[in-house]
Amino acid sequence: MDPARLKEFLDQKVDHYNQPFFIAKDPVSVPHQFKKQQDIEISAFFAATFSWGNRTTILQKTTELMALMDNSPWAFCLQAGRPAIKKLLTFKHRTFNPTDLLYFVEFIKYHYSKHKSLESAFTKSMNPFDDTVENALSGFCDYFFSLEHVPKRTRKHIASPQKNSSCKRLNMFLRWMVRKDDHGVDFGIWKKIKPAQLICPVDLHVSRVAKKMGLITRHQPDWKTALELTEHLRRMDPVDPVKYDFALFGMGIDGDF
Repeated sequence: MDPARLKEFLDQKVDHYNQPFFIAKDPVSVPHQFKKQQDIEISAFFAATFSWGNRTTILQKTTELMALMDNSPWAFCLQAGRPAIKKLLTFKHRTFNPTDLLYFVEFIKYHYSKHKSLESAFTKSMNPFDDTVENALSGFCDYFFSLEHVPKRTRKHIASPQKNSSCKRLNMFLRWMVRKDDHGVDFGIWKKIKPAQLICPVDLHVSRVAKKMGLITRHQPDWKTALELTEHLRRMDPVDPVKYDFALFGMGIDGDF
């Protein structure tokens, strides 16, 4: 497929999948249950962190955690004492266990006690003129694990480009927070990161479709692959390349390409 026809085809798929119906079966549905920005950020962060495996299970477990946090994750994390924290000891999602959860809550409490938004946790290590969010992701990982007594096992739950990870879950989280359009799936509540700087989330579905379309040549779904894919997508839309995540992921899930 020549570049012009490929762009036209993918634009049509973006228009199809980037619609309110997409929300219900996607992890992004969890933060859509909240109105306060901090609750949106925290619930989205957990939803993205849990996003590997079956989407139904991801939704169930993130919803379960929000219920344990009294459906007020910002207030819970800031104010929770021992009795409240004890409720979290029952929570587990695949390899994410209570040890991991307690550290996540500790970091969230630490950060929000000093900042109004999680956005600053990413932009603190990013130059506004950076081509991509690579520095933001690396800096966030370093910052996230900067507290005392970090459980060694918890480090596997926050990816970094420095380890050549595709950072799929963090890139998806940033897409939710940064992208803004009239379709209502992504929130667009962060303003210091530009959509043009985002990197497309790469999972097995996206990777498979992108390979068939000639958008990537690499076999491993790593950071270099994410950069390669995003560079191709920028040629089609330099301002908002990651909108094509809707098309690639949607077709991957539906198996129609």
